[in-house]
Amino acid sequence: MRDLATLPKAHLHLHFTGAMRLDTLTELASSTRSRLPASFLEGDPLRVPADRRGWFRFQRAYDTARALVDSEEVMRRIVLEAAIDDASEGSRRLEIQVDPTSYAPFVGGITPALEVVLDAARQATVLTGVEVAVVVAASRVRHPLDARTLARLAVRYAGDQPGSVVGFGLSNDERAGSTSSWAPAFDIARRGGLASLPHGGELLGPEHVRAVVSSLRPTRLGHGVRASEDARLLDQLVRDGTSLEVCPASNVSLGVYRQRADVPLQTLLQHGAQVALGADDPLLFQSRLTDQYQIARDLGCDDVTLAELARGSIRASLASPTSKRTWLAQVDDWLAAEPSPQAAA
Repeated sequence: MRDLATLPKAHLHLHFTGAMRLDTLTELASSTRSRLPASFLEGDPLRVPADRRGWFRFQRAYDTARALVDSEEVMRRIVLEAAIDDASEGSRRLEIQVDPTSYAPFVGGITPALEVVLDAARQATVLTGVEVAVVVAASRVRHPLDARTLARLAVRYAGDQPGSVVGFGLSNDERAGSTSSWAPAFDIARRGGLASLPHGGELLGPEHVRAVVSSLRPTRLGHGVRASEDARLLDQLVRDGTSLEVCPASNVSLGVYRQRADVPLQTLLQHGAQVALGADDPLLFQSRLTDQYQIARDLGCDDVTLAELARGSIRASLASPTSKRTWLAQVDDWLAAEPSPQAAA
């Protein structure tokens, strides 16, 4: 077994506030005398049932952390620390997802909020060597018209370099709203050159995945793990070239699966799905990127399969063809190298 932290990979499913280090959160809370939920104080992964009450508990914890992101300095710190952490885990590319609406009141509006994140992404790229790009995400719990505003803003900063907006997403509770209501926002983003990167198929099953595919035409599907329940749907995703951003630790923490052994990663891979493993919200789930690869190893993936997972993440990224070729060659080198005794132990 080779060292998973040295496996070159891309990180395509990471939320902005959820990327915060626990030490950073506790420091911010201490400085403002804010009260944190017990799960943060104890450093334990959040575990909730997969129902509305469970989602409320998750969202309350997330909102507690988000309320402490109240300045440009903190926003920049989150991006830089996320890139540093990714670099330590072999990540070559980070596509971090943010809804600037949440931070707009502290920096003068949604445009300055996005500009802060983009500038921090450019700086983090230089400082860490990890290419950091940004996905602007609308929220299902806000009005679809707000999503159109965000899509237009995202298009203004669209690009293919680190520190630019590369995609448009849709997050929060999959059970909220009607998926088709957000189609106009995704049309705006797509016409502006952005990839379609909505969430779907974690809390809800195959029918929800079909609705997302039909209405939003995803380039990648955030989660999508429940597509495993319908072989025909999964085959369609494979034919369409829709990559899946699978977050095993998140699936268990949010009650989608009882234990990690239940995550159907092997089913997805056996159908030929291109999978990119992601940490989702490591602040809440206490599980970062390399941990997802360890879960895959525990689920029976050997090093050849783990290398293919890493390749899948690189291919599914929105990085340049030149960067992808470089990183794919590095994956080949990782696999060709002999495992170190320490890694094997």
